[in-house]
Amino acid sequence: QVQLVESGGGLVRPGGSLRLSCAASGSISSMYVMGWYRQSPGNQRELVARITSGGSPGYVDSVKCRFTISRDNAKNTVNLQMNSLKPEDTAVYYCNAKRTIGTIVNDYWGQGTQVTVSS
Repeated sequence: QVQLVESGGGLVRPGGSLRLSCAASGSISSMYVMGWYRQSPGNQRELVARITSGGSPGYVDSVKCRFTISRDNAKNTVNLQMNSLKPEDTAVYYCNAKRTIGTIVNDYWGQGTQVTVSS
């Protein structure tokens, strides 16, 4: 069982930066993928960025070159550095840990942290 706790959300002006952190209670070194998702009112939850256990990142097009995902397996943490923030980045951001072994899927979520980009 893995518990995820996000931190680092808040209110920031357009063009500003925030760094989100996700702390896992259990070892995430064996997890295949760690990800950050976001959900704004009236919209479905969407994948923002993810990173494999080997450190290979992937991003949704809307955040490429602005957001950077990183992980530290030894510290059981995953971070999302968000730069050049835009009002459309406003959402609740969720940390996710997912491992697939054969037909068995372990899928864990944090409680979410609010990010508001507004002048």
